[in-house]
Amino acid sequence: MTNETSILPNVSTPGLRALANAKLAPKDQAKLSSLLARNSERLLSEVETSELDSLIEQIDELNLLKARAEYTLRQQKNAGEQ
Repeated sequence: MTNETSILPNVSTPGLRALANAKLAPKDQAKLSSLLARNSERLLSEVETSELDSLIEQIDELNLLKARAEYTLRQQKNAGEQ
């Protein structure tokens, strides 16, 4: 497979599967849920708002990485079928 057909060409297939199934750490997920609940009630301090923004940014990055891993796995599968 060439680098042109793969976004994460140097990651092993097991590594790609792990990335595709990655989740936010349970501690971070609990904190996110708490902050979102408090945010919906408009009870967040500036520090908590910053923390919520940081967690959301982390989730965005994780989702991009997961999408890249899933895309690369599909490309590997398609290359194997040819």
